[in-house]
Amino acid sequence: MKKIVLVPLIIVLTQSLFAQEIFRVSSENLERKVPILVQKPNNYQTSKNYPLVFMLHGYSENYKQWNKTTNLKKLATDHQMILVCPEGFAYYYLNSPNVENLQYEDFFFKELFPKILKKYNIDEKNIFITGLSMGGYGALSFFIKHSSLFNTAASTSGALELEYNNFKKISLNFFGSERMINDLEKTLGNQKENDWKKFSISFLLKSHKNFAKGFFVDCGLEDPLLSNTLIIKDLALSKKLPIRYSIQPGEHNTEYWAKSIEYHFVYFKQNLITE
Repeated sequence: MKKIVLVPLIIVLTQSLFAQEIFRVSSENLERKVPILVQKPNNYQTSKNYPLVFMLHGYSENYKQWNKTTNLKKLATDHQMILVCPEGFAYYYLNSPNVENLQYEDFFFKELFPKILKKYNIDEKNIFITGLSMGGYGALSFFIKHSSLFNTAASTSGALELEYNNFKKISLNFFGSERMINDLEKTLGNQKENDWKKFSISFLLKSHKNFAKGFFVDCGLEDPLLSNTLIIKDLALSKKLPIRYSIQPGEHNTEYWAKSIEYHFVYFKQNLITE
């Protein structure tokens, strides 16, 4: 009798133990090892292809932020999706025109992206990307510039407008210093020499004339970054993009993101391509 009971228990424990893993990518574009957290559904099957969701963290945080913010195992299992949380450092997920070994966008698409497709069973028609704050910027930036690779995207509390005065105000509000400005200067160079505005989501939407896909944006009413989301919402609507947006009570904090990310996954599931 004991053997009959133990066999299914071992299977369940094995599935649970290996549902989440962390591995490191030795990146040529960043000249360092980059940690990646991957959450698979609890009942992951090698014979099945799964939708994929990249989840980008915010400024001053790391690849573990989403794991601390929400129950990744429940999200992955409930929605039957594979979740990938890469380390983004404080580079705003950009290729730096200023630092040779700081090419994050190239790392993401030339090194991480193909590795994930090779390592896991991915339904390539249904690849999504989302992020919070700085990660919300990264998600929409990647989506607009590489829209053919993604089904759709989302941003929560996004730091979407890379404009000097905007970021100075945000940095002083959150940190009491200009640390965000200083880190952005390391990535993009001096504002006077390299206009940061051309990296903003509003600029990308205007400059990518053929971009016509929808996406989801949300932000809390008490969030200092609310104006960034409203700019993108209004611009997208003026371009008649099929976007969805949510503005509801909330601040720029974990409590808000733990709720908002649930809406992202509902949105992704509604947009699954099943053909």
